[in-house]
Amino acid sequence: MELALSAISGEILSQVVSFLVKKHTGRTSIDHKLERLQQLLLRVHTVVEEAEGRYITNSHMLVKLELLVEAMYQGYYVLDTFKYKPHEELPTQEQVSNSYALSCLALLNKRIRAASSAMGINASFSQEVEAVLGNLETIVANITEFVILLGGCDQMRKRPYDTYLYIDNFMFSRLIEKQQIIHFLLQDNSSHGAPDVVPVIGGYNVGKKSLVGYACNDSMVHSHFSSILHFNNDSFLKVGHETFLSVRTLVIVEFSSDVDDNEWLKFYSATSRMDTGSKVIIISRFEAIARLGTVKPIRLRNLSHAEFRYLFKVLAFGGTDPENHPKMASIGVEIANMLQGLLLSGNVLADILRKSQNVLFWLYILKRFKNSVEHNFSMFGEHPKQLVERDCPSDITMFVSPSVAPLHLLPPRGDSSFHNKELSEVTFGDLLQGSSTVIPMGKFHILAWQSRIPPFTKFIATCIEAKSSRTFPEHKKRKWSHID
Repeated sequence: MELALSAISGEILSQVVSFLVKKHTGRTSIDHKLERLQQLLLRVHTVVEEAEGRYITNSHMLVKLELLVEAMYQGYYVLDTFKYKPHEELPTQEQVSNSYALSCLALLNKRIRAASSAMGINASFSQEVEAVLGNLETIVANITEFVILLGGCDQMRKRPYDTYLYIDNFMFSRLIEKQQIIHFLLQDNSSHGAPDVVPVIGGYNVGKKSLVGYACNDSMVHSHFSSILHFNNDSFLKVGHETFLSVRTLVIVEFSSDVDDNEWLKFYSATSRMDTGSKVIIISRFEAIARLGTVKPIRLRNLSHAEFRYLFKVLAFGGTDPENHPKMASIGVEIANMLQGLLLSGNVLADILRKSQNVLFWLYILKRFKNSVEHNFSMFGEHPKQLVERDCPSDITMFVSPSVAPLHLLPPRGDSSFHNKELSEVTFGDLLQGSSTVIPMGKFHILAWQSRIPPFTKFIATCIEAKSSRTFPEHKKRKWSHID
């Protein structure tokens, strides 16, 4: 029996040692590639940052810049995937001693099979690293001409240092769209009485108003126009010729629904009084609105998964270096993956995590959000992101307590007209982290998020108690506690 156990243990140890040798050899190759990737990312990121501070009017340079940006975020995505992935726990020599050989046999074989599978995954990952690395090497090899041309572009005026004290006080990504809209606004190629109109079209909460706000806040744009006017679906119907002065004016119209062509022609006719060089920006979620433009629309897509994960890491860690907190970084990656690009929820969660950089707290937030996502899948068969994009309510009962009446959240809307007295004291952040507080029964409004860049939009969400067989006394209110 002892000879049999010894033979079994020896075979298992041989397999484990063989695996470790192969893994170490593969890891050395991967490490070399990742080190090279990190060096290239540093060079590319430097160029991208320089481009962000310049006015680029050449369309071919913008195409080149778009390739740079996409390759950069994909590079960071691959780098973080390797750095912050869960590590396999390998068996120790003591676990395969003769006295435990039989009991450990099944466990070790299972782990070896898992390890073999992991080697297959590592091979696939190695190919991904190689592809991203090859793409970056090609881009860097041909970057010299772009850098020379970039040096001839006018510099944007540097903002005071204090505007960057808040890590989320910036317009992330959208570098190409920023350049396109600023270039459009600074062009003086329209005839008197016919202002150019550019539609800015994009899905739910992709940052359309933030992009336009960023452009309007640019020093050259701000000084280029004598007046900046804002309208929406309702106010634009009341516009007459007397509304506009004979000065260079920037008109921004936000449409939350489609508009009648005759009403638009009436409005556009009234803008003819404005001076040469005046511009009109239309903001809308609806593709049909693009027909009102006189130039090619600027379309905002959702952030790619690589971009969103990079943004979430930056917001969640703030000035802290993720390299010093690998466990939290791994949790942050998992939260970002689970968000699936929900930008508003990502901002709120990142703000919460940044204020309490503790591994247990981050795990607690991950568990709460994971439970809520799974609950929505069980109820609606969809992720909250898909529900929000279809203007459907998502269920937030798990953020309160699974034992209370179902509580639904309508998709937040950008609306700064709400007064604080109309809003519940509960915020969306309170719901997500389970702060100790009391929330009203029935229907109530909460502040989901307030943008920290112009136009400082408030996003208001409505909570509604869904029908349930459970009944509660009218005077009672729901309560939940934060778990440290």
